[in-house]
Amino acid sequence: MSAQGEVRGPVRWRAAMEAALYGPEGFYVRPGGPGPAGHFRTSVHASALYAGAVARLLAWVDGELGRPERLDLVDMGAGRGELLAGVLAALPPETAARVRPYAVERAAEPGGLDPRIRWVAEPPEGTTGLLFANEWLDNVPLEIAEDGRYVLVAPDGTETPGGPLDDADRLWLERWWPGAAGPDGGRAEIGRARDEAWAAAVATLDRGLAVAVDYAHTRDARPPYGTLTGFRAGRETAPVPDGGCDVTAHVALDACAGPGAALLTQREALTALGVGGGRPPLALASTDPAGYVRALSAAGEAAELTARGGLGDFGWLVQPVGIGPWPR
Repeated sequence: MSAQGEVRGPVRWRAAMEAALYGPEGFYVRPGGPGPAGHFRTSVHASALYAGAVARLLAWVDGELGRPERLDLVDMGAGRGELLAGVLAALPPETAARVRPYAVERAAEPGGLDPRIRWVAEPPEGTTGLLFANEWLDNVPLEIAEDGRYVLVAPDGTETPGGPLDDADRLWLERWWPGAAGPDGGRAEIGRARDEAWAAAVATLDRGLAVAVDYAHTRDARPPYGTLTGFRAGRETAPVPDGGCDVTAHVALDACAGPGAALLTQREALTALGVGGGRPPLALASTDPAGYVRALSAAGEAAELTARGGLGDFGWLVQPVGIGPWPR
């Protein structure tokens, strides 16, 4: 790797991802262009119902905290600030007036950002409220292992075997990816860096709730060949660490979970937050045609957010800090 952070030859996947996503010309920090939303669609982009659900979750946290004078809302991997803008719009004015929103993002602040939003590179220390990470952990760079050795990758995506695993990564696989640490262990994704990143983010919260939402898998059903992939211009593609595409892998959320955490599907979490895909009564079409059309559209969006086999299968890691569990 060069001094500027560009990959020059085969390196381990974690270094290659770091350069491809966050280097000087990395996918997430390159100025101009459509931003990540131009390459893939998240729940935030699918429907305003998602921001509304997060607003209701923030209101629940607010109540648990006794409605403090200052209510922090920290968005990890904030993109262009779309989720924060949607949550602020969905909150009652009296609540929104107490909210201090932080967009945590390594890219430069975009133009036209709501002036209430503080744009920061790291989550602030000592917050009280809700820390929300929507599809952040899947872009935390990680190592790839195959048959007990690191996998090296060149800028064009060509892979070659690397050296043997160090003790910390081997122990992580032995605990969290059964059978993958040995010489015949096959391919696996070492999530230790994600565990550490999540623990560090949660540690910035004095009291409140930390939530990570992502493509996920658990110890009893790890994917046999891993999940590393790329996204370019709205299509899934080969994971080439050249800075021109997203490079992502699903998250072992069970390994990230701290004491008292709960693991839910997005379908379960959004249902608890009042997002449902039921069709409006047909009688409404006669009494309020415009209202019926709006309700029908909302039902379709809710169905997409909670669909089995789709967005509804996302994992939610819910970690309380100094408050009771959610949902109850």
